[in-house]
Amino acid sequence: MNYLSAENLGRNLGERWLFKNLSFGILQGEKVALIGTNGCGKSSLMDVVAGLVKPDEGVLSVRKEIRVGYLNQNPDFSRTQTVLETIFASDNEVTSAIKNYEKAVETDDLEGILKYTDEITHLDAWDFESKVKVILGKLGIHDFEKLMGELSGGQQKRVSLARVLIDDPDLLILDEPTNHLDLATIEWLESYLSSSNTTLFLVTHDRYFLDKVCNRIMELVDSKIYRYVGNYAYFLEKKAERAEIEAVTLEKDKSLLKKELEWMRRQPKARTHKATYRENAFYDLKERTSNQKKEEKLELSMKSERIGNKIIEIQHVSKSYNDKMLIKEFDYTFKKGDRIGIVGKNGMGKSTLLGLINGEIKPDIGKVVKGDTIKIGYYKQDGLVFNPDEKVIENVREVAEFIKMADGREISISAFLTLFLFPPATQYSPIAKLSGGEKRRLQLLKVLVENPNFLILDEPTNDLDIATLNVLEDFLMSYGGCLLVVSHDRYFLDRIVDHTFAFEGDGVIKDFPGNYTDYRLWVDEQASANKKTKGQKEAVVEPEVIIETPKEAKRKLSFKELKEFEILEKEVAELEAKKVKLTEQLSSGDTAFDEIAEISKKLEDIIADLEMKELRWLELSEFV
Repeated sequence: MNYLSAENLGRNLGERWLFKNLSFGILQGEKVALIGTNGCGKSSLMDVVAGLVKPDEGVLSVRKEIRVGYLNQNPDFSRTQTVLETIFASDNEVTSAIKNYEKAVETDDLEGILKYTDEITHLDAWDFESKVKVILGKLGIHDFEKLMGELSGGQQKRVSLARVLIDDPDLLILDEPTNHLDLATIEWLESYLSSSNTTLFLVTHDRYFLDKVCNRIMELVDSKIYRYVGNYAYFLEKKAERAEIEAVTLEKDKSLLKKELEWMRRQPKARTHKATYRENAFYDLKERTSNQKKEEKLELSMKSERIGNKIIEIQHVSKSYNDKMLIKEFDYTFKKGDRIGIVGKNGMGKSTLLGLINGEIKPDIGKVVKGDTIKIGYYKQDGLVFNPDEKVIENVREVAEFIKMADGREISISAFLTLFLFPPATQYSPIAKLSGGEKRRLQLLKVLVENPNFLILDEPTNDLDIATLNVLEDFLMSYGGCLLVVSHDRYFLDRIVDHTFAFEGDGVIKDFPGNYTDYRLWVDEQASANKKTKGQKEAVVEPEVIIETPKEAKRKLSFKELKEFEILEKEVAELEAKKVKLTEQLSSGDTAFDEIAEISKKLEDIIADLEMKELRWLELSEFV
């Protein structure tokens, strides 16, 4: 059954079309993700589909008998209503039946009581309030009588999400539902949506969420919709294939255009019987090749300040607010190359730890000692403070006029903004015209141009598109300084960190040597082990664990393994050099077309071999 159909949709901003001639449909039971770069029109398209905004062009048809629920990025509430009143203010048949029943009880309307009792029974809604409280609790909202005006923006977003989930619409539209949710809540929502029968249309940058929840992906690129039936992993595979085909087609079109251009120049201007069809074909071909754009790539390779031997020491630090212990007797000495992710439920003190390290917050007990050479770059999740009338380039020039790159070159702010996906036309536009994601990117740029050697990122992935995230991850992987990041994006954490600070409650911070997935697997293993040992009466079991653990920790490499480790180090270095050389060949533009496929295959084989050898090297390095 077709729930929604869009034909030739267009949205005009006055000076330009945000999108035009978009046609697509959504069938019952589909879980569809809409992805695209910041500013391409995703949120505007969601507003059109949800019926909040009328399209400037085209027709949108939604099946009459279905109910539509929409979670946008900026929910609107009455600040004087409580959380429960906000939920019950929803206009659906369940809440209507409950309100009518309560009104009948208050007025002793026996006929109404009987009528609405039957209706609530028919709707199976007697446990509606308990369902409401369970979903609110899963989303981290526990004070149901708190006024909406007293909640933070993130809490309001979660109440809005709870309301739309509780309404249980036929078609659920979600715009960035994972923003402002902690990791445990995201995993619950992921499980809830993937197991429900609700038809889903969503925008998200969370790639694990996409992969597990969605069965169809629509990519919005240059006012065109590309459809992929499958999850995110399938999308990546097919997009790469499409890019290869488009590259081959573009080369053919350019070759043909060159021949046609020579033909056009040879024709005498005075002749009027020149083949009109061929002229028209020439102009069509010219337009097609000129509209083909290379995919923009964010390049971040700035030179960071030198980092000394003494970095930052956290010495026996404790911090509490209103008798709530957030950090209790925490110690850590940062080392060169540290790449640490911070995870935990909202409100546990993650941002407080960042503030302590940066010196913005004073500890109750203990101290934080910073090395003389340390220059901190701090990207805050609440740092979006811009003069909306100021031009983009003027805003960045307040920080620096030139940027020093890793290879020693100095480039202008304008050139750097272009590398950062802000073309010249955007640079001289007011900041007010930027999308939310573009403002986040500008904020991040301002932190990075100061060349910090200790980078603190507090929820950097919010509102950034997937393309920007991929390149930001590539930059952070090669970043030479220390990295400390709070994020709810599991894919992002797994790629860039190798160490985790896990806030476990009551001020306890678990210092874990591994990324987020490693930590979650360890937690699951601990929980499983606790279940197995629970109820066991043998007192001898516990000493066995205590004896065996040190033996495992003290394991040394055999002579054969040690030789293998040394050989692997050399082989990894050689493969890295080959990878760099082949990559340079592909990107030089001088490689013959028939050689590209051969080089690409070699590069693919080298990357696969490199990953295998690096994995084995990491296994052995644990015991060196």
